[in-house]
Amino acid sequence: MTTEIQLPEDYTPATDILKDRTILVTGAGSGIGRVAAKTFAAHGATVILLGRTVAKLEQVYDEIEADGGAQPAIYPLNLEGASPKDYEELGERLNETFGKLDGLLHNAAILGTLTPIELYDIELWHKVLHVNVNAPFMMTQACLPLLRKSADATLIFTSADVGRKGRAYWGAYGVANHGLEGMMEILADEEEHQQNLRINCIDPGPVRTRMRESAYPGENPQALARPEDVMKHYLYLMGPDSQGHSGVCLCCQNKTA
Repeated sequence: MTTEIQLPEDYTPATDILKDRTILVTGAGSGIGRVAAKTFAAHGATVILLGRTVAKLEQVYDEIEADGGAQPAIYPLNLEGASPKDYEELGERLNETFGKLDGLLHNAAILGTLTPIELYDIELWHKVLHVNVNAPFMMTQACLPLLRKSADATLIFTSADVGRKGRAYWGAYGVANHGLEGMMEILADEEEHQQNLRINCIDPGPVRTRMRESAYPGENPQALARPEDVMKHYLYLMGPDSQGHSGVCLCCQNKTA
């Protein structure tokens, strides 16, 4: 089982904690990805906004510029249909434009359905595993050389508690999160000699997002933390303050918003 860590008590990130860093965020058009991208930019990073809906990415782009952040970049990519060649091209274009990556946040994911394994739709099963596991695998392969060029880089997979303890009906999503945490641990062990590269998971916990609403339609969203409420955790793991941690999962202990 993946080792869990908590945010240091009374942790306060420096305003410029991500200054001069280039960070790629997947699923940057909405939810936690959108807020993470804006938060990273507000703390000094140049953010590459990756997602499938250009209009949403453009809105985040405009908000970052309006807030005085460094000019971001937009990279449209549909993870469901992207081929290995598309990921190779992503790596090449990022190398040409930026020369390196200081951070990669794998945030994009789909829920699928909460259904017993026996009844799970096979086509949907393949889709969830492809978007939630295969896509991060291929993107990681493409971006590792760029991350290794950084003086202090971090690679973050987004997971959930169902990725550390199996629970009934979570189906492909639960299996995918087990796979992500396993991939994170394997990769962290393989890259242990790279002192400048940390590889971890983050579990945002119950957060007010569209995916959470789909999983728990009867839940009162006002009782949940907002994406903004967990951003200290993302800044800690993405920035230099998390040096010394690799191969672990940072779990957010959410309070009622």
